[in-house]
Amino acid sequence: MTYLSRIGIYTLPLFLGLLFLAASLTPTLIPRNWLVQGVLGGLVMALGYLIGRAFVSLWRLLELPEPGGRTALIARLIVGVPVGMVLCLCLISARGWQNGIRERMGVDLVETAHTVQMLALALVVFAALVLVGYTLQWIFDRVRFRLYRYMPPRTANVAGFLLTALLLLIATRDGVLDRVIEGLDDSVTLAQKLFADAPPPPTDENLTGGAASLVDWGALGQPGRDYVLTGPDAADIAAFTGRDALRPIRVYVGRAQADDPQERADIALAELIRQGGFDREILIVAMPTGTGWMDPGAVDTVEYMHGGDIATVTVQYSYLQSPLALILETRSGLDQAEALIDTIHKYWRDLPKDARPRLYIHGLSLGAWSSMHGTDLFALLDDPIDGALWAGPPFPSAKWQSIVASRDIDSPAIAPVLGDGRLVRFASHTVDAGGPEGWGDMRIVYLQYSSDPIVFFTSSSLFRAPEWMREPPGPDVSPKMRFMPLVTQFQLAVDMALANTAPEGHGHAYYGPDYVGPWVAVTDPAEWTDDDTARLKRLCDGGFDQGCVRK
Repeated sequence: MTYLSRIGIYTLPLFLGLLFLAASLTPTLIPRNWLVQGVLGGLVMALGYLIGRAFVSLWRLLELPEPGGRTALIARLIVGVPVGMVLCLCLISARGWQNGIRERMGVDLVETAHTVQMLALALVVFAALVLVGYTLQWIFDRVRFRLYRYMPPRTANVAGFLLTALLLLIATRDGVLDRVIEGLDDSVTLAQKLFADAPPPPTDENLTGGAASLVDWGALGQPGRDYVLTGPDAADIAAFTGRDALRPIRVYVGRAQADDPQERADIALAELIRQGGFDREILIVAMPTGTGWMDPGAVDTVEYMHGGDIATVTVQYSYLQSPLALILETRSGLDQAEALIDTIHKYWRDLPKDARPRLYIHGLSLGAWSSMHGTDLFALLDDPIDGALWAGPPFPSAKWQSIVASRDIDSPAIAPVLGDGRLVRFASHTVDAGGPEGWGDMRIVYLQYSSDPIVFFTSSSLFRAPEWMREPPGPDVSPKMRFMPLVTQFQLAVDMALANTAPEGHGHAYYGPDYVGPWVAVTDPAEWTDDDTARLKRLCDGGFDQGCVRK
């Protein structure tokens, strides 16, 4: 084979890689800066190159004729010129596409796409991945050539491939992956400030972790301590409502309190009883995110609207960020939600109906998924809960998927409507839950943003456009977004990693004001007016990750 022929073999894979790079520049749900775009572009360029190489290998395996000379040159020009034009067009349009998303989300526009830096980074990432590929090819060749001495070539090739895959699996699982997980576990455990690293406990013995508490302050973890010690007190709530108020009860049990989910749930119940949680008007069983974080915007709002006559109980099940906990500790949140909800509900069910609080379930992100899983509506039919508010439900949730699939045929996937809305309603940054009227005995609201990739990612988008991409885009989604096989899947995966970096009210950044309407619809606070809703939204408008207390 001549040198020119060898170059020609690699032209098709390179063209396909460049086409994938161009496709990666198109907009998706979350704005990307040039660093993220460079990494994404290099990754999908390597993917396109790999697919092209596989096609060339298959062509050779079938012993089909390979074009050469003038024919090959013309073929490369026919393919290469359009690819180059598409790449140039996408590079020119990239800044406008990203600014289109930013404008819809109300954030500052970028003045430049840093095209040169982005392309340089993409080429570095591409070269690194290609080098990894050639290294694996070299290992495979060494193994199969050695096996040629002992078995037929075809058998040796298969055995060599399996052995190489096994070596790669062992190296990543027992080497790199274990070290990464161990490092993540150590870092997040340190950030939790457990036991000896914990600050002094609260002096108020009525608080979770106080002197009389059944919960170990040292095992509570930093998210739990922040949750217990912050939020509105009776004076804050009274100043807002103009009426006497109570101090809300917040019960939190840390992951380090006990190894068994049921044991942690039993401690949570005992602490809730100790603090008088079942004597309040409202009782919420809430599941936190993967790290144990409770969104103050979700809890503060409902405490204000009920005058503090409310108790919330939650149990931590992981130390990892929600995406990592979803992958590495899939069962931990589900098992904990089952144990906690079942334990609280059984105790609540046995109380006199006229002397017990209204019972609700709540969760955000992975907490929404786990609490949905733990809320077995069929098991609760004999004495059902009063309702639930789930925010940012992750896409793997079978319960959420089944409800969306049951929507009215003329309602969109991003804002489903189910019948007359007596049981389930959907809310977003631009659409509230329709108020407290028109409900049945149970009220369930899903709060989800149309630009949230944690909600709308789907594994089927590898080769098929998800349903929401075949509908008119949401108010904060670019109309320029287009589906492209393989590439869109990687774009949405990057969007998931960036979901919490979106401005409040978009992506996965749920914030206080957007909880107000859904909580009003679900819990129907007494003597509540539209003016109260507007005032509480203004009070809680501190941005993502912020509550409603300004001290």
